[in-house]
Amino acid sequence: MPRLLDRLFGVTAAGSTVARELVAGTTTFATMSYIVFVQPSILAVAGMDFGAVLVATCAASALATLLMGLYANYPIAIAPGMGHNVFFAFSVVVAMGVPWTVALGADFIASALFVVLAAVKFREAVMDAIPPALKAAIPVGIGLLIAFVGLQWGGIVVDQPGALAQLGDLTAAPTLLALGTFLLIAVLHVRGVRGAILIGMIAGTLAGLAVGLFRYQGMASLPPSLGPTFLKLDIAAAFRPQFLEIVFVFFFLAVFDTVGTLLGVSAQAGFLRDGKLPRAGRALLSDAIGTTAGTLLGTSTVTAYIESAAGVSAGGRTGLANVATAALFVLTLFLYPLARVMGGGVPVAENMTLYPVTAAALMTIGYLMIGHVGRIRWDDIGDAVPAFLTIVGMPLTLSIADGLALGFVSHAVIRVLSGRAREVGWLAGFFALLFVLRFLLRA
Repeated sequence: MPRLLDRLFGVTAAGSTVARELVAGTTTFATMSYIVFVQPSILAVAGMDFGAVLVATCAASALATLLMGLYANYPIAIAPGMGHNVFFAFSVVVAMGVPWTVALGADFIASALFVVLAAVKFREAVMDAIPPALKAAIPVGIGLLIAFVGLQWGGIVVDQPGALAQLGDLTAAPTLLALGTFLLIAVLHVRGVRGAILIGMIAGTLAGLAVGLFRYQGMASLPPSLGPTFLKLDIAAAFRPQFLEIVFVFFFLAVFDTVGTLLGVSAQAGFLRDGKLPRAGRALLSDAIGTTAGTLLGTSTVTAYIESAAGVSAGGRTGLANVATAALFVLTLFLYPLARVMGGGVPVAENMTLYPVTAAALMTIGYLMIGHVGRIRWDDIGDAVPAFLTIVGMPLTLSIADGLALGFVSHAVIRVLSGRAREVGWLAGFFALLFVLRFLLRA
């Protein structure tokens, strides 16, 4: 068997071993498996069934990760993207009042476009059209939005009439658990522990069980039914003009996240040749097919995970590592009772439920994404203002789309009025015009 695997994936030729690849795949899974427990909690806000989303998440992640390994032969795992799920649940379903079935339909259309437009290299054109300042600002804004949701779910920040928010009761047991879990994850990160988020979530869950915040429901069981979400997407409704903006943002985020992550992990692994990624088309197609399958199953956009860098650091160089990661996603299907406790809520008041363990994970992901802020040229006002509006626009409007709109429009306006119109680019200018039209139609 090892010899067969070696031949199939070119393990020896890549300078690796079968054992090393399996360890690398396990390492990648450990660092990203938190999504299995976080994703159902987030999409439950949109009214989706917790158990069905968990099954869809594991199945879509396993399928896309396996496809990336077998078809593209890269050790880059795929799962529902943080930021995409927050946009899906909070911006589209909660804030805009769009049914989750329509949101899934819009996500399906975006992923189908992702596949079709590969032939004309439109995805690469979109990536090139994003101004460098916005490339750095977009993950920062999304990180702040994710962190804000985490702060609210942990009870650290609460709504306040007449103000945006105020500090919550830091002595409340669920809030203390959220803060303690968050700080534990931070300490584990500082100490370089692999899978810090997952380990922290498990420790937080055990602490919650010990003090009676959670009720033990077992560790493993048969997977719950996929029926509540399977093929429930409404593609026809998503084609209505008022939902085209949602399709655009799903597509935009998919391109941005996937290409950025592929390049980042590939650079670390030494896969790039003259700055380009061999078999990039296969890698992008694997990602797009994963999202298409995910929307059919009942989960939001799947994308390449930057946590794959942990597996690369452990020696992963071929798609065999992804086979191990995919297998572990399948096994996780049987951990529904544990996921239910980890992602479970603690009622603290009428119409108010806190999710302390999930909150800690969200805050952690938020601060990791905010680190991109250092790549912005704050001494150049032409870059700083669009980046600033993008960053503050996303969390304060609870909308990634609004943050993107503010960033693109301000970038174009400042460049044109300051005599630097040539720096805008036709595609970035086109996006800016679309966002201006969007503002006018909403007025």
